[in-house]
Amino acid sequence: MSVDVIKTDVVIIGAGPVGLFAVFELGLLDVKCHVIDILDRPGGQCAELYPEKPIYDIPAIPVVTGQQLTDQLMEQIEPFGPEFHFSERVDVIEKTGDVFRLVTDAGTPFECKVIVIAAGGGSFTPKRPPLPGIEAYEDTSVFYSVRKMDAFRNKDVLIVGGGDSALDWTLNLQPVAKSLTLLHRRSDFRAAPASVQKMMELVDGGDISFKLGQVTTLHGDNGQLTGVTVKSPDGSTFEQETEVMLPFFGLTMKLGPVANWGLNLEENLIPVDTEKFETSEQGIFAIGDINTYPGKLKLILSGFHEGALMAQAAHRIIFPDKKLIFQYTTSSSSLQKKLGVK
Repeated sequence: MSVDVIKTDVVIIGAGPVGLFAVFELGLLDVKCHVIDILDRPGGQCAELYPEKPIYDIPAIPVVTGQQLTDQLMEQIEPFGPEFHFSERVDVIEKTGDVFRLVTDAGTPFECKVIVIAAGGGSFTPKRPPLPGIEAYEDTSVFYSVRKMDAFRNKDVLIVGGGDSALDWTLNLQPVAKSLTLLHRRSDFRAAPASVQKMMELVDGGDISFKLGQVTTLHGDNGQLTGVTVKSPDGSTFEQETEVMLPFFGLTMKLGPVANWGLNLEENLIPVDTEKFETSEQGIFAIGDINTYPGKLKLILSGFHEGALMAQAAHRIIFPDKKLIFQYTTSSSSLQKKLGVK
């Protein structure tokens, strides 16, 4: 079955703070965006690695957590209606004439005039549990992310981990799964207290199971799990039946498919000019930690600046016949109307 191509002005790869602010700068110029991120939520490193860690160098905000910054950026770009595609990774970029075609690992095709790479240090890659033969089960009964909850409907699901992703998906999949067991090596969690409390309430109500231990062996055939062996904290083992396992062991940062997109690279970073932050390929821009240029500082505020200049150049590509008049949000009634100011 063929998938309809999503056509838009700009595809932004990366939904971290710099990618989100790029939506704002492009939106002010009437440029429509789709945003793709391998994570299952916006915020990039801020939301995934240090959601509660304070950031002190955002101008005019003395202190803000990674999650708060993400939430405020999402509120700021809401008037422009960006469309997000989470838990997807761009694998293919091709150019025909002046149109780019992108395809994600989920098979979603896009066509656009401009690509903005705001991928931080590259692509987040799930940490694979050190279990013999796990590769044979991946993408059939072992999954590192949830693309469609319906794929887990009426199945026996085992979630392994104690962070936000493990707890969030425990809560979200419980209503659709036939049975759900959360397995963690200890009784302490690295997740939002409210999520832990909700999980415990589901355990107390008999809706899900929570067990302590670590998976040591997978059981199954032809890529289909039937169960796992678990080692308890006291050294004893037990068998846990399951059809599906979702291990959430955190993420590592790798350059990923960026290396295959035909762009010039310097030590796994993308060189850009400092006039518009364009790469070696016309129409592909790189902003934030993924780029490099003389004097580059890996600061969020630097990425915001890069996004503003990128947007001006992107507008010229998307609307070559439209004169761009620079305006300030403080005084321009047309910009304020776009932002919903009353």
